[in-house]
Amino acid sequence: MITGEWLNPPAAVVRDGSALLVTAAKGSDFWRTTSYGYDRDGGHALLSPFGPEAALEVSFVADYDRQFDQAGLLVRLNEEIWIKAGVEYCDGALQLGAVVTNDVSDWSSAPVPWEGREVTIRASRSGDAVTIRARAGSGPWRMIRLAPFPPGVEAAAGPYCCAPEREGLTVRFTGAAPGPPDDVLHA
Repeated sequence: MITGEWLNPPAAVVRDGSALLVTAAKGSDFWRTTSYGYDRDGGHALLSPFGPEAALEVSFVADYDRQFDQAGLLVRLNEEIWIKAGVEYCDGALQLGAVVTNDVSDWSSAPVPWEGREVTIRASRSGDAVTIRARAGSGPWRMIRLAPFPPGVEAAAGPYCCAPEREGLTVRFTGAAPGPPDDVLHA
């Protein structure tokens, strides 16, 4: 079952068995400064404690098709230090990517043919880093990002979604599972 405390409660939340249907408010987003010139900290995230040596997997259905619709996993220390990773619809295609923020945001992405599929994002935190991996269905894990993150401090993590450009985005989150961090960076 998916649990936690809401950072910026969404427009609606409905439990459907073990799934959670989350409807994002128009204008919701996480971003800091870079290129766009604004700071946004109004995305919806269901956060739980995320310790220094831990991992979390968040699963959801990538079934959206409007500019900047997005869902995935957020790792957050505060409004200036966080990582969001997931699938975002951008420029006519679903993009698998990550935004790493330490005062300012950066963004990396690449198109994926995952329309309508269940996607799982995994954040593994160990030492001074968070390793982000993703997969569609039961496919192989793909490493998305190895990002710096302050060591030894309590953070929070959980599923997130945003709809910067429109009303009516509803994301089906199908699971969230904590666990130990990855044993190795490369298989």
